[in-house]
Amino acid sequence: MQEAEKLSLEEIRRFVEASEAIQFAGEKREQVYGWIERVLCEQQYERQGKAARGLLRRYMEKMTGMSRAQVTRLIGRYKASGRVGGKAYRRHRFAQRYTLADVELLAAVDQAHETLSGPATRRILEREYQQYGKQEYARLASISVSHLYNLRQHRGYRQRRLNYVKTKPTAVTIAERRRPEPQGRPGYLRIDTVHQGDQGGDGRRRAQPPVGPPHADLYR
Repeated sequence: MQEAEKLSLEEIRRFVEASEAIQFAGEKREQVYGWIERVLCEQQYERQGKAARGLLRRYMEKMTGMSRAQVTRLIGRYKASGRVGGKAYRRHRFAQRYTLADVELLAAVDQAHETLSGPATRRILEREYQQYGKQEYARLASISVSHLYNLRQHRGYRQRRLNYVKTKPTAVTIAERRRPEPQGRPGYLRIDTVHQGDQGGDGRRRAQPPVGPPHADLYR
């Protein structure tokens, strides 16, 4: 496309007629937009008549591979702003309402209260500002519960709450035998173990015969 924008209208007409069966296509959008802008500027598009404008439009369609609607839209952009180049994409970002100081303040509140639920924490922040007049809580006092949880995911919040607590050992008794102490609660069964020969029919312990020498009559 080099120097192609500087052709005269007659040369452009002959080129379009000679390349009727040939299709062209632009490579990069920035280059295509820049070339169309140079054509419109060099050929003084706005000063041309209807026939010349139609010829230039077909010429740009042929050289870029764009449709008639696309070229018409770019021409309209050129008329409005004098430029054809596309607008730079800017990601929409919401205004930052809560500062790093607010995040650290929330972390300090959670650390003091051992990280309560969102509604309970919001109530604490609201009370600190409304009842006690602490101005540092002015923004956090009106925070929503959902956004409160978002601030808890902030990197500054995690750095503020980063602490290490050693695991407390718990004594576990293994294979220790002791009698139950139900304290009067149901669900415990007490079992008294006695020898089978020591019980009578009524379940009471029977008296054992005295141990002594055998009866003398057995030896008569």
